[in-house]
Amino acid sequence: MNKEQLIALGLSEEQADKVISGFGQMVPKTRLDDKINEVKDLKDQIIQRDKDLTELKKQADGNADLQTKFEALEKQYKDEKVILETKIKETQMSSALKLALAGKVHDADLVTNLIDKTKIELGVDGNVSKGLDEQIKELQTSKSFLFVQETKGSGIKGATPPGGDKGGGNTTDVGVNFAKMANEKASSNNNDNNPWG
Repeated sequence: MNKEQLIALGLSEEQADKVISGFGQMVPKTRLDDKINEVKDLKDQIIQRDKDLTELKKQADGNADLQTKFEALEKQYKDEKVILETKIKETQMSSALKLALAGKVHDADLVTNLIDKTKIELGVDGNVSKGLDEQIKELQTSKSFLFVQETKGSGIKGATPPGGDKGGGNTTDVGVNFAKMANEKASSNNNDNNPWG
């Protein structure tokens, strides 16, 4: 509040000046509550630190306990490392299989799940080196619908129209033939058969 607001409330100018001068020495309640909570949090942290220090002192006295905890953590980390390495290998295997099956199957994920990965070997480059071809052949016979059919020439070709390509490989456009005929007729001065002229 300022002086004018206090005067509007009915205080005299002198009283308003005294309130304003005294207000500078007061702390708002919200600020006081914040400071009280901050001090409480700090005290709680000190109490927790004291407890932690006491626990550390107890553990330092019994080195066997520290060694046991260390060994338990070491075993936990080794187990987690094995799990992570297994997941990495599975991911590499899955990626290599999908890459090898790309363009050959309709659904690479489905076919990958049907393949026995224990029989697959990956090369140094990360690609499948052994074990996939045999399994693909088995799946092609038992579940051929999973595979993209290869389009092979049937040996049957369309008939060649009369006057068409006779094996010389010289294919011409109908428009080119028509233009050639029109030019030949125009060069001959025979206007009897010319419908345009």
